[in-house]
Amino acid sequence: MVMNEEIKNEEKKSLSFVEQLVESDLAEGKNGGRIQTRFPPEPNGYLHIGHAKAICMDFGVAEKYNGICNLRFDDTNPSKEDTEYVDSILNDIKWLGFHWENVYYASDYFQQLWDFAVWMIKEGKAYIDEQSSEMIAEQKGTPTQPGTPSPYRDRPIEENLKLFNKMNTPDVEEGSMVLRAKLDMANPNMHFRDPIMYRIIHTPHHRTGTKWHAYPMYDFAHGQSDFFEGVTHSICTLEFVPHRPLYDKFIDELKAYKGETENINDNRPRQIEFNRLNLTYTVMSKRKLHALVDEHKVNGWDDPRMPTICGMRRRGYSPESIRNFIKSIGYTKFDALNDMALLEAAVRDDLNKRAIRVSAVVNPVKLVITNYPEGQTEEMEAINNPENEADGSHMITFSRNLWIEREDFMEDAPKKFFRMTPGKEVRLKNAYIVKCTGCTKDENGNITEIQAEYDPISKSGMEGANRKVKGTLHWVSADYCQKAEVRIYDRLFNVENPSADERDFRELLNPDSLTIIPECYVEKFAAEKKPGEYLQFQRIGYFMADLSSTPDHLVFNKTVGLKDTWSKINKN
Repeated sequence: MVMNEEIKNEEKKSLSFVEQLVESDLAEGKNGGRIQTRFPPEPNGYLHIGHAKAICMDFGVAEKYNGICNLRFDDTNPSKEDTEYVDSILNDIKWLGFHWENVYYASDYFQQLWDFAVWMIKEGKAYIDEQSSEMIAEQKGTPTQPGTPSPYRDRPIEENLKLFNKMNTPDVEEGSMVLRAKLDMANPNMHFRDPIMYRIIHTPHHRTGTKWHAYPMYDFAHGQSDFFEGVTHSICTLEFVPHRPLYDKFIDELKAYKGETENINDNRPRQIEFNRLNLTYTVMSKRKLHALVDEHKVNGWDDPRMPTICGMRRRGYSPESIRNFIKSIGYTKFDALNDMALLEAAVRDDLNKRAIRVSAVVNPVKLVITNYPEGQTEEMEAINNPENEADGSHMITFSRNLWIEREDFMEDAPKKFFRMTPGKEVRLKNAYIVKCTGCTKDENGNITEIQAEYDPISKSGMEGANRKVKGTLHWVSADYCQKAEVRIYDRLFNVENPSADERDFRELLNPDSLTIIPECYVEKFAAEKKPGEYLQFQRIGYFMADLSSTPDHLVFNKTVGLKDTWSKINKN
């Protein structure tokens, strides 16, 4: 019995505070023991890894407690929204490994929200304000000073109704009037100072076309949409904490509108806020990400340097690695700046288990095995993944002329240099032991070719292969390989926390965030790999074929190195 209690206590400690609150509600029988969450993105851009944290929580809680999670698009601002973003959001959630119960849109509730707003006007709880947005903002006051009531605050109900209907026509100029809730201009919570409920937007909506010209604000649409759908737990990030009282206030009014005045807290969505995900050397502001794309500072939303989910997918991150990273940093009530190295470590750890090992030479120099017969070839067996025997093996062609990495050769090497140097032996991986006999240089002293001799009885698997040498080099056959372009990525920004820097974020961009190596050589097995297949270029790092890669022009993106050399370099 004591053992069971200890196990339960340990399990309790491992729960996030969100999960603890959910379990508390279940234990108390709230909402009839029902769990329903939602993920409510606005379709005005592509999802980034910060959204992935919310996705993991919203969908993860529903999955863990046998509930459901719906996807609801907050499409209340047609001037910024597009079906392109809707499609990308659907694709990203699927790729991350989550499944929604239903797909909803805030626009599904436009008529219900409109009718509710009309009721509030009739009850004297909302009015039309014809002041400019600047004047409204000025009259709001400060957290320590009450606001100034609008001169339109007490206009007659019939006039408000007439003007509200007029707002929903193409005849009224954008910004000329808004609908505001009549709450409390002295409330210390600024969100209560007669918040705007509706504004005019004439841009056609991606779903409703030109049916509507007056659109609800987020604070008016969000809580009501949750209530309409039967959401039990409204889980969002910390910036919405000050919005919570207004969320509850509008639900109180909605219940009154529906005549649900008894047991007013029944089936009320519980709001829980957690910290946002912030990463070093990047930005999560959708406005700034839009600017990077629109101003061609990056090559689209799926540029592998972007923190977008599609950018990380294109770079070669696995969905499991992103979920593992989010689980490792956890959910708290305090905002923090997470080190990009932690994300890369999660990616590295996951890809080590799933990536197929291939041979590729990124900085090539010719190696000629001078005593190997010209025209002869051999097929060498290469293990696909030593971490997973089920992945099998493939064959790689060995020949007289090879490519090796230029940094694997040194003509005048120090004592502890265990790679190729004249007079010393190294093993060519999966092949033979060779001894370097010399090199050829051009008129500028640059090495153009290295010569070596192989030991015919030292082939991997042969009896003579047991002879020990300290260095093992990877290689590809110069006659049986394909040329490829390799793209190496660095941090997108030069400063650790660009969001906190007062300078224009464009000034903080790293000019060396992308390096293109036009002449890399890969074995033919690697050349056949497609985007979505995880690769390890042996001794170099993890890579994936780019979406632009073709058989005639291979392109590989470097996902992450085998070790965190970046942190070491920047500490020195």
